[in-house]
Amino acid sequence: MQGVGPRGVDFHFDIMCPYAYQTSIWIREVRDLAGVDVRWRFFSLEEINRVEGKKHPWERAWSYGWSMMRIGAYLRRTDMALLDRWYWAAGTALHVEGRKPHRPEVARELLAELGLDPGIVTRALDDPTTADEVRREHDVVVDKGAFGVPTLVFDDGQALFGPVLIDPPKADAALRLWELVCGWLEFPAVYELQRPKRATDLASIATAFAPYLAARDWQSVQRSTP
Repeated sequence: MQGVGPRGVDFHFDIMCPYAYQTSIWIREVRDLAGVDVRWRFFSLEEINRVEGKKHPWERAWSYGWSMMRIGAYLRRTDMALLDRWYWAAGTALHVEGRKPHRPEVARELLAELGLDPGIVTRALDDPTTADEVRREHDVVVDKGAFGVPTLVFDDGQALFGPVLIDPPKADAALRLWELVCGWLEFPAVYELQRPKRATDLASIATAFAPYLAARDWQSVQRSTP
């Protein structure tokens, strides 16, 4: 199906984010059905939520989501499709399988499973320009007001946070959600519409995120929405 909404979008993500992972499943469905050009871009939750006095992620030898994105930046220099495959593999490992792709040894295992050289982990981390690349994309979208992921940036420059979901729609429902999301672009002065979460909603979210919660090696920090 063609002609549903804008033709391209920058999808800013951090592999650590379970919501961004769920939304990435939906945007891939939209891409495959509507031919939308999905350009994977980076955003660092570690940096945006950094506590004053702690090191920036680029100041550490290995830094969870930041380092996984540096591997992605290295792969993208060859082909955006390689970054797509890496995000899918690392995201699925963390958010579905409960593995720990944020550990170097697991990152190497995942690259091998993709038929890629596990040595890419070392090469990506030894190349300081991969950190520059992640930081540049993070800074660009933060300058647009971004505070978390998923953040979509459209070709006209507008940015939207979300959609935030745990049950990515498929087929016609995926395209309908894309149509609704793109409808927001007609109203640049509409900033927020949010569904309150009931106890049953929070229970569903906890169930969906159980693999991630079991696998994470960090304490999540969530700042208030601006």
